[in-house]
Amino acid sequence: MDLQTAATKIEELRSLLNLYGYEYYVLDKPSVPDAEYDKLMHELLELEDKFPELKTPDSPSVRVGGPVLDVFEKVEHRTPMLSLGNAFNEEDLRDFDRRVRQSAGDNISYVAELKIDGLAVSLRYENGLFVQGATRGDGTIGEDITANLKTINAIPLRLREDVSIEVRGEAYMPKRSFEALNKLREERGEELFANPRNAAAGSLRQLDPKIAASRKLDVFLYGIGNPAEIGVEAHSEGLDYLDHLGFKTNKERRRCAAIEDVIEFVNSWVDKRPHLPYEIDGIVIKVDSLTQQADLGTTAKSPRWAIAYKFPAEEVVTTLLEIELSVGRTGVITPTAILEPVKVAGTTVQRASLHNEDLIREKDIKIGDKVVVKKAGDIIPEVVNVLADQRTGDEVDFLMPTHCPECDSDLVRLEGEVALRCINPKCPAQIREGLIHFVSRDAMNIEGLGEKVISQLFAEKLISDVADIYKLTREQLLALERMGEKSVSNLLKAIETSKGNSLEKLLFGLGIRLVGAKAAKTLAQQFVTMEKLAQATKEELVSINEIGAKMADSIVTFFEQEEAGELINELAAAGVNMEYKGARPVSPEESDSIFAGKTVVLTGKMEQLSRNEAKEKIEALGGNVAGSVSKKTHLVIAGEDAGSKLTKAQELGIEVWDEERLLEELNK
Repeated sequence: MDLQTAATKIEELRSLLNLYGYEYYVLDKPSVPDAEYDKLMHELLELEDKFPELKTPDSPSVRVGGPVLDVFEKVEHRTPMLSLGNAFNEEDLRDFDRRVRQSAGDNISYVAELKIDGLAVSLRYENGLFVQGATRGDGTIGEDITANLKTINAIPLRLREDVSIEVRGEAYMPKRSFEALNKLREERGEELFANPRNAAAGSLRQLDPKIAASRKLDVFLYGIGNPAEIGVEAHSEGLDYLDHLGFKTNKERRRCAAIEDVIEFVNSWVDKRPHLPYEIDGIVIKVDSLTQQADLGTTAKSPRWAIAYKFPAEEVVTTLLEIELSVGRTGVITPTAILEPVKVAGTTVQRASLHNEDLIREKDIKIGDKVVVKKAGDIIPEVVNVLADQRTGDEVDFLMPTHCPECDSDLVRLEGEVALRCINPKCPAQIREGLIHFVSRDAMNIEGLGEKVISQLFAEKLISDVADIYKLTREQLLALERMGEKSVSNLLKAIETSKGNSLEKLLFGLGIRLVGAKAAKTLAQQFVTMEKLAQATKEELVSINEIGAKMADSIVTFFEQEEAGELINELAAAGVNMEYKGARPVSPEESDSIFAGKTVVLTGKMEQLSRNEAKEKIEALGGNVAGSVSKKTHLVIAGEDAGSKLTKAQELGIEVWDEERLLEELNK
């Protein structure tokens, strides 16, 4: 067979396989038997093996699994993947509706969708071709799992239109695939997966795509990264457009004219939930209009126009065998119930948080009690109450200790706090927990340096503070259990990479009391360098929005400690970055630009600037770039082929510029 004949045959095979795959995996209406599909795939693989120059990135053969990866690369999402706020009952849903209507008016409609229990993913297409897929990660930075996502047959490798688009969805493991996988693992004597969600997440984080391919995962797409750029005006319209492009969306959705319809939809799925071929853990409710979504906006973590209703937690009865104490990185002593293993919401639970001594007293919990356990939001196990009528008399009262279980220092209860604390700064448990926090994803994000490895290094006295992490040698790491040459090389690379993190990651990692990830970023943006922040006064700190008096006191106290200064100097000497790397937001008061304090919408194609570049430049001058046009919009920048946004701006009488005028203002 010559090259031309092979190219024609390969194209024919790909077209057939794509059609049959779409019918089977998306429409669930196969038109040919599995044997016919397998026969055609085998024929395609043979031809592509013989003529490798004819293999393309969108060939169905890539689903078989590509080469083994060394590590997952980091990916910055073009539009953040925000998490959703939660509702647990009808009252929460009505409160959400009330907040929405107070801000956006009474003319509101919602879309209610099943909340698939899987792993959130983002898929990017350029001119219709699937080019990159990533995990949600922290919402801003995820991991590139393109090779693994290509093994999911329901994800189209090429769209029906040559459109460039970023879409969001949930990759999941169907119940049937989960049962087959655990049966196989049991036969092999391997540890079983606790639930389909964990199995799906574990499968997509395999460095060998062939393993992911064997797990038979699936996907539902539920949104477009920036739908306003595509020209749709409602979330429901966006879902229909995804269907049109060949994506698999969940058809069990409903457009609701009022919150009463939403509640009826939610209640209808409480009993139907177990009969689905996949796991769901709730219902997602979104305001349908994109204009109203833009008006409602977002908080730092979640959109104000959407909420996730979580199904009532399953409750079971088991025996409380013991109460174990742990010491956190801030010295708080937390009691944990050790339970007789019991299955709750698909996972085996052996531990549940008891929070503090007051809760134990309030619920009259004794060791040996029969207790009711549930998973709050189907995630965190907790003891709901005690079955006092089933007591035998052998139950034992629990007494909180007066001394730290790790270092034997006196425990104290600070004014206004419920928790007992160990205030010994040299307490080994606090140091160990602080180290674990420092390397965690939201802090320095050192992959491969998890809790077990940190605990080993700490026990072997190879690290005693976070600066020691940057002094670790290959020889020291190779001496640890289960650490081979490749693992050590990857870990050393991850440690080196972390040195380049922006300042806010380091600030959060240092574990300054009351300073969370969001406050750390605010501080980094405001002061830019560690040196300037260390010299800040309480007055300077409290003048910053979101920094209160207690947090300011905590920050000042931290930097006044001689040990803190020494630690920061050690980190700097090791090459750890001490500066903020992101764009510093400019307040309207700081800018004399025409954009200061104004809401700007970008639409159409730009020739000299990308949309992200234009957005960054406008925001650097104190402007706010929104995704859709509303009465609150001050200015619209219209490039070529501007569509409905331009029309709406003209209808509302909003000022419109072309790209040339934008560049004139930016270059002043």
